[in-house]
Amino acid sequence: MNFVECHEEPIQIPGYIQSFGYLIGIDAEDQTIAFFSENITDIFNTENSEAFFGKKMTDFPELFHSVMASDIYESLENLTRRDNETYFDKIFIQGKEYHFSVFRSQDHIFFEFEAVVANPNKRITNKYDNFYIIDNQKEIWDQLLGTLFNIINYDRIMVYKFMEDGSGKVIAEKTNANIESYLGLHYPESDIPRQARELYKKKRKRIFSNVHSEPVKILSKTLQSIDLTFASLRAMSPIHGQYIKNSGASSSFSISIIIDDQLWGLVTCQNSEPKHIDLEDRVQAGIFTVLASNAYSSFKSKKELEYRLDLSLKASQLKSEFLKHNTLFESLVENKSAIRNLPDADGLAVVSENYIVTDGTAPDHATIQKIVDWAYQNTEEMLFISRSFLKDFGEELGLDETVGGIVIYFVEKSKNELLIWFRKEFDEHINWAGNPEKKIGVFSQNGEEKSIVSPRTSFEVFKEDIKGNSKRWSSRNEIAVQAVRDVILETSHKQYITIKRLNEQLKKVNEELDSFSYTISHDLGTPLTVMKLNAQMLLKSLSETSDKNKHKISSIIDEIDNMAEMMHDVLQLSRAKHSEIELENLETKQTIEKITENAKLTFDSLSSKVVIKDCPNVLADKTLMHQVFLNIINNAIKYSSKQDQPTVLIEGSEEGDQIIYRITDNGIGIPETEKHRMFKIFNRMDNARKFKGNGIGLSIVHRIMNRIGGNVDYESTNNGTCFILTFQNPKFVKL
Repeated sequence: MNFVECHEEPIQIPGYIQSFGYLIGIDAEDQTIAFFSENITDIFNTENSEAFFGKKMTDFPELFHSVMASDIYESLENLTRRDNETYFDKIFIQGKEYHFSVFRSQDHIFFEFEAVVANPNKRITNKYDNFYIIDNQKEIWDQLLGTLFNIINYDRIMVYKFMEDGSGKVIAEKTNANIESYLGLHYPESDIPRQARELYKKKRKRIFSNVHSEPVKILSKTLQSIDLTFASLRAMSPIHGQYIKNSGASSSFSISIIIDDQLWGLVTCQNSEPKHIDLEDRVQAGIFTVLASNAYSSFKSKKELEYRLDLSLKASQLKSEFLKHNTLFESLVENKSAIRNLPDADGLAVVSENYIVTDGTAPDHATIQKIVDWAYQNTEEMLFISRSFLKDFGEELGLDETVGGIVIYFVEKSKNELLIWFRKEFDEHINWAGNPEKKIGVFSQNGEEKSIVSPRTSFEVFKEDIKGNSKRWSSRNEIAVQAVRDVILETSHKQYITIKRLNEQLKKVNEELDSFSYTISHDLGTPLTVMKLNAQMLLKSLSETSDKNKHKISSIIDEIDNMAEMMHDVLQLSRAKHSEIELENLETKQTIEKITENAKLTFDSLSSKVVIKDCPNVLADKTLMHQVFLNIINNAIKYSSKQDQPTVLIEGSEEGDQIIYRITDNGIGIPETEKHRMFKIFNRMDNARKFKGNGIGLSIVHRIMNRIGGNVDYESTNNGTCFILTFQNPKFVKL
């Protein structure tokens, strides 16, 4: 006994045709009959089938009594130059009307005959353009089913869509009353195996008129097998026949749905009683299916174009945002939400060297690092996509439901730069039309018993729960990831060229600025001191009656002090950028308390209430840390000093690998319009003009925090400002 896999069954050479028609095959060279169906004697005046071998079609006057039929035969060479180019007509044989089809396949020309079936109740619309005014996928298929229902009037008509794995799903349905619905049900790949799907691409209309009828044998003296790929009469596989019987149907009809030259799905029709559909009706059903397929293809193309245009706009906006930042890592971090949303992900991780920044629903940093290590060991491609990452590697990597599916994009492998998109686990429930589990059965074919996968005996809904997967990453999601990749490549190239040119310019400028900073602090320091001393001596020498002159000289002394302070701050700014630093575990409370007391004296604000809460240690350079707190606390006390009850709150907290200090005042606040230039040198707000200052302090803080691996930010309203200083947590850094 032989075992045959479903996809190995030679369904294109069954050796039989269905009983509703007749077949003759002639040799394309000498045009003599090479094979014919055993029932051909039913329509010709002969009882001896052997008499057909070696004859020509012109030897049968009952077939060629008309001029039209004779012309067809004489033109066979022109009509059938290409395989599967079918010619249709009608012909009378023995006074009965038949559909007459001619096509060529390889070395033979096939003649198929089937009786014309009258259908007086047929209702067919001639409005072939109806499909093109519909802008909805479901409505296109519903319109098709409604049209076909009027043509063939089967009990059940369905649109069956193929999934990526070869399985299928019923996405649209129309039935007669009291028929169980199959809408939404899934069918395993083995129901329509690979070679059957290939046949559906070549022969796009297939009918099985009566599953209970006996097939008709094909007779030939010279051919062991005859390829019936393009024959409408081809007998069905006995396995498929049993499948239809098990489903409760006695007749079936299917039409291929071809989208972009691929088998997208089928229109599948079933009838509880045997029923033959006339060839004209089958052809017209095929035309409407092509129209609906084209309408759907147009609809899909339109939606795809809309998506591409929208994606192009978002990518262009993302590119503009990227170019606002000096480094790729900054660009990625600042735009992490937009990058996450482009492929519809639940979470995102931006990985660069030892830094990990997340957005949305993502696993913890330790798990992300495990995924990064796995990726380096197991993937060679720059892009890895999986919807079953949790199911495949969850136990190995200790994953949770946040990592059902994953997309890993290596931005730069050598620099450990990656983008990782996450999708949460999706509890998938699939309703199958019967239990999809394969069972082996024994069938007899051509007198030989064969073991083959047995068709299901029950189509009762079978629910399967699938764990460990995310929702599928669609082709659109992949295109979105590629769009992010393109933005990164393009902006990185531009940034590289721009930064390289600017670095050369900045190197010269910085050298000049450093020289200038030291010059104004040293060479101009002495003249300013002399000017101030002379002014002070002149002030003392004036008589008490010269109040006006005293005021002028006092103003000169004040401006000299302002100039000296500005030179000192510029020098501090330069040192904040270029001085050697030594990061260490530093206590802050004593420094903060000392700075606070001095600031209250400096700004004559002894009534200011300063509340100092927790002050955890930070990782910083001692001198630079003092500069940071000095500038921020001074600003807080200065800009709140004119309030009725000036208040400043200083509080630090430990948040994972970071130490966050918040210095909050109830001062004048910072307008939203100033936000983009708050940390630029010499920037002063309009509402701060009544306070003494030169606009350098925050630039110093910003530069220092970047140098020590931290960050400075702020939140502000009309009721005050909170500056946020983010330091590294010394507990997480080996010194």
